[in-house]
Amino acid sequence: MTKFEVVFMTGPGIGHLVPVVEFAHHLINHDPRFSATILIVTMPQRPILNTYIQSRAATSTSTNIKFVHLPIVDPPTPDQYESSFGYSCLLLEKHRPHVKQAITNLMETELDSDRRLVGIITDMFCTSIIDVANELDIPCYVFFPSTATFLGFMLHLPILDTQLTTELAKLDTELAIPSFANPVSPSLLPSIALEKEGYSWFLHHGRRYFETMGIIINTFHDLEPYALNSVSTSQVPPIYPIGPILDLVGPAQWHPDQANHERIMKWLDDQPPSTVVFLSFGSQGCLSESQVREIAFGLELAKVRFVWALREPSKAKFALPDDYTSLEKVLPNGFLERTTGIGLVCGWVSQVSILAHKAIGGFISHCGWNSILESLWHGIPIATWPIYAEQQMNAFEMVKELGLAIEIRLDYRKGSDLVLAKEVERGIKHLMDGDDEVRRKVKEMSKKCRAAKMENGSSYASLGVLIEKLVTS
Repeated sequence: MTKFEVVFMTGPGIGHLVPVVEFAHHLINHDPRFSATILIVTMPQRPILNTYIQSRAATSTSTNIKFVHLPIVDPPTPDQYESSFGYSCLLLEKHRPHVKQAITNLMETELDSDRRLVGIITDMFCTSIIDVANELDIPCYVFFPSTATFLGFMLHLPILDTQLTTELAKLDTELAIPSFANPVSPSLLPSIALEKEGYSWFLHHGRRYFETMGIIINTFHDLEPYALNSVSTSQVPPIYPIGPILDLVGPAQWHPDQANHERIMKWLDDQPPSTVVFLSFGSQGCLSESQVREIAFGLELAKVRFVWALREPSKAKFALPDDYTSLEKVLPNGFLERTTGIGLVCGWVSQVSILAHKAIGGFISHCGWNSILESLWHGIPIATWPIYAEQQMNAFEMVKELGLAIEIRLDYRKGSDLVLAKEVERGIKHLMDGDDEVRRKVKEMSKKCRAAKMENGSSYASLGVLIEKLVTS
């Protein structure tokens, strides 16, 4: 029987890495003829990525997945980039020769007539790998770990670029983006896209998507039917919605602070069902000290049980946020004492484990796509508090397009906005007590999440079509 190999190229962010690894497992579990080689970009500033990879390699249920760490390259120099996004894009481009060498080595040493390489699947921001695929004559696909609405924006950007008479940041009119049913305010666009450097990178990547054999996206038809229909045109490579792809174990099995995880879960075990609000702002999410204090006052005013994952900005360049060494220094005086027994303030947690707990009744989230999918899977309604990347667009989609979330803010920008305590209190009360229709729709979507991946589900069928394309190309 012929075996099939797929090479995955990942980005350096945990939010991009985890879905790629989970998709590789999902593909192999679906069709055991497949094996996968996952190429890893090492960033010394982000040791948690290595911890995740080591754990995933050690606990993998499949021997058909291999992780290959690419050689460390000289980082871009400060005169070559203006932002962390520009740095990441340049860093990924610098890996191109090493990616080609790794794939060439694989083809020379491990592949034969009974096992052939059928595709390279690259991260949405690693489009330089399309050139490697072309040089080696291997079909290339993009893996897009975000929404179909954001994919629609990326695909529309080359057209929009020809129509703009000013920079996106200076626009004072709403945009008609085909993947959104409603007009979109420029204030909801990714802050990266509003900067000259970031805009040029977005435009570059968006153009390159059209050169691929297809776009594999971590969503499903029942969640984003309008957006998926809008991007599924003859001008665009085939779209394969195969989600939701989730790590349903999460850091519970690999995060170094197991004792803290167990303490949180034990506390949740003692709380009544659906009474706890969970606040978490993602792997890169941190807020100003003044904003932290307003959240604390808001929690006290709301008088609800809570678990709050609170982190501070890293002092190292391009590193992820750190846990606070002293919570007392950032929280209002006496807050921890006054909320003893009512809530927990902690550092980085296994978010998916907490969302799965029966005590959780609502989630105040930065609206990263992985977090949204996890909350929908477990039927937990969200209150939106976007911070970075495409999260403002995600929040807008969840609230205005889909009616699946409560709005605290849609266009929050760290550093220029401050959500006051009364607004936090209102958002929490609305989330926990005030909108039965949103809660009903989220519970219904939870069932559709699971159905999509079951036999005869839309994502199951889409994966089958992708596999057929891979093995017959």
